[in-house]
Amino acid sequence: MQRDHSKLKAVLIGLGALLYTASPIDLIPEIIAGPLGFGDDAAVLIGAGVAIYRILKARADRRRHPTVTVNEGDPAANRR
Repeated sequence: MQRDHSKLKAVLIGLGALLYTASPIDLIPEIIAGPLGFGDDAAVLIGAGVAIYRILKARADRRRHPTVTVNEGDPAANRR
């Protein structure tokens, strides 16, 4: 059985986005570009939100509709 790491991925993406937003090191610094400097922060937060939404939606779909796999090499797995 495979482990589901989707919650961990979502948390790490969220933390990374928050750290980037709070960091004084930016792609477009607010000091130089003024209000436009917040654009890269907003883009990172929006992108992280979309990524987290997709990860958690896929996780919910997998839980709602689990796939059944049959091991073709194991005759006992095919008997019912």
